[in-house]
Amino acid sequence: FMDTGPSPETGVFWQTLYTYASRGLSALRTTFVLDGPAYALAGSGVVSSLDARSTKHSSDIWLTDPPYADAINYHELSEYFLAWYGKRVALFLDSWYADSKRALAVRGTNSSFRRSMVDCYRNLTEHMPSNGFQVVMFTHQDASVWADLTLILWASGLRVSAAWTIGTETQSALKKGNYVQGTVLMVLRKQTSDQTAFSDEVIPEVEAEVERQLKSMLELDDRDDPNFSDADYQLAAYAAALRVLTAYRSIEDIDIGRELAREKGKGEGSPIERIIADAVRSASNLLIPQGLPSHVWRGLGAEEKLYLKGIEIEGHGETRAGVYQEFARGFGVRDYRFMLKSGKANETRLKTATEFGRRELGGDGFGGGLVRQALYAAWRAVDTEETTDSLTWLRSELSSYWPQREPLVSVLRYLAAIDTEHWRKDANAARLVAGAVDNDHV
Repeated sequence: FMDTGPSPETGVFWQTLYTYASRGLSALRTTFVLDGPAYALAGSGVVSSLDARSTKHSSDIWLTDPPYADAINYHELSEYFLAWYGKRVALFLDSWYADSKRALAVRGTNSSFRRSMVDCYRNLTEHMPSNGFQVVMFTHQDASVWADLTLILWASGLRVSAAWTIGTETQSALKKGNYVQGTVLMVLRKQTSDQTAFSDEVIPEVEAEVERQLKSMLELDDRDDPNFSDADYQLAAYAAALRVLTAYRSIEDIDIGRELAREKGKGEGSPIERIIADAVRSASNLLIPQGLPSHVWRGLGAEEKLYLKGIEIEGHGETRAGVYQEFARGFGVRDYRFMLKSGKANETRLKTATEFGRRELGGDGFGGGLVRQALYAAWRAVDTEETTDSLTWLRSELSSYWPQREPLVSVLRYLAAIDTEHWRKDANAARLVAGAVDNDHV
């Protein structure tokens, strides 16, 4: 930074970059010439800094980026920036305050947070015409937080009419941790329905809406240059669930007021949370890894699905631990640490066949399933440099070998198609074993 000297108007010293980027614009004068008439913009605007609970201004459209439970402490962010520009505010905006208003910040995860959010959105709804709408930007990957948001919108007299996921963060070596790269934009309109539903009626509706939402996104997606990340599809499932839930005035067996006021204990869920968690599980099951037949996918266990899906997202360059955590939650897998070679935030990846070796083999669950047997057979082919031992093992150890031969070949070919550097040797072995199994006969 360089001191550019005092401003001739105010005498204030500005410490900014001397070669700021806008100086390059003057060089464009000979390249781009924009010569057109000037138009005056009609209309008026109001810019004010105040509590959303106290605004008296009416608007056709409200755009909000609310606090995400305990994910972002906005009052702390504002205090950080006030250290830079706080003294300048009074010089140029004499009616503006230079204070974070920490005491007024809506924050936390308890009932006080939920009530404050309801007060904010209810007030905005009251200052919006019947044909107006609100756009809420929301980024979170926790069913309990989305359940709270559902209750907040319900109690505020709003319903979700549309939602879409957009990429708001790019991958960067400067960013570490499990940050979410997508944001859901939800369009909210005033609740006009008088319908009441029961939970058992809503659940199949949510599953159907999740399927419709994901299908529309998949049709737009480009396999070679994806428009959506794997986590975006899960965010879309949350929004799809809200669209169904808030379409009703109420759900008969859910007391909105009681749920808003209730202090939840650790691990204690709610009926809404369970419905939303089921929606994410439905989304996870619908996201079939490319190259794997749907009937084979449906026959696999939860841990097997997590492993194969994890291999796919790993191939997309995804190394954030949070993404694997979300898919584990979606598939209902409580512990998947045994699958990981590395669990570091930006270095997460699954074990290869060789890295598994003989570990986690046999028994119930993943160890006795089709995928684990395929991994072991591939490792044996790497170790012995031929497929005889692998074929013998599969025939003797895999229950119902002959009926499972076709799905086994599909899994082995899926592993053979992995194109990451640390998988090359094992992927080639899986291709050889797949050929041996496919050509096996009595």
